[in-house]
Amino acid sequence: MLALIDADIVCYRIGFASEDVSDKICLARCAEFMEELVMKPYVGDYQGYLTGKKNYRTDIAVTAPYKGNRTAAKPKHYGLIREYLEKAWGCIVVEGQEADDAIGIKAYEIGDIEEYIVMSIDKDLDMIRGWHYNFIKDKKYLIDDQQAIRHFYTQLLTGDRVDNIVGLRGVGPKKAEKILQDCITEADMYKAVLEAYDNDDKRVLENGQLLWIRRNENQIWSPALCSTSNGLTQ
Repeated sequence: MLALIDADIVCYRIGFASEDVSDKICLARCAEFMEELVMKPYVGDYQGYLTGKKNYRTDIAVTAPYKGNRTAAKPKHYGLIREYLEKAWGCIVVEGQEADDAIGIKAYEIGDIEEYIVMSIDKDLDMIRGWHYNFIKDKKYLIDDQQAIRHFYTQLLTGDRVDNIVGLRGVGPKKAEKILQDCITEADMYKAVLEAYDNDDKRVLENGQLLWIRRNENQIWSPALCSTSNGLTQ
């Protein structure tokens, strides 16, 4: 299996855990953490991804600035860890989009779910089918196509506070589950979400494009094809 590593998370986890230590100790912790990931018995090779500059979502966000609520300072060693992951571990810096998008694109490019595993703690990535590994909970689990697309439509209803994406007022995971409970196809899910938004298709489109993790290069989510395929347009 190819481990697709969300290296952004590594920067923050190791960084915040190493605020009171030297550069050397911080990097030693990072090396140990990465070694534990890539030495899993089911991992044959690995590729890490780091988010670079700019993000196409910034221009799409109208209701609220994308990630505009992130005012906390980055970890002291954040830059050092990023440089180390890039130079020592070959992590790819992704420009114009996020590390999540690069992971999604690579996963769907590979296709066979037995050939890759997504390594992260970010629940957003649960909209990507295949094997996943939560490296904090030490949990390996499988997401199928139905679970992946349902996760996306659930987020359309709830929004994402971490990324400052405003969902429907008063709708959390349980209420979202109730709204989608009778939906079988993606077209059903889209219809249910649109009705929940009082048919405000512009808001649904905005949130969908902000939340969607790409599966092909330059892909922008659209509901236009959801009745005939998987609801995507490139």
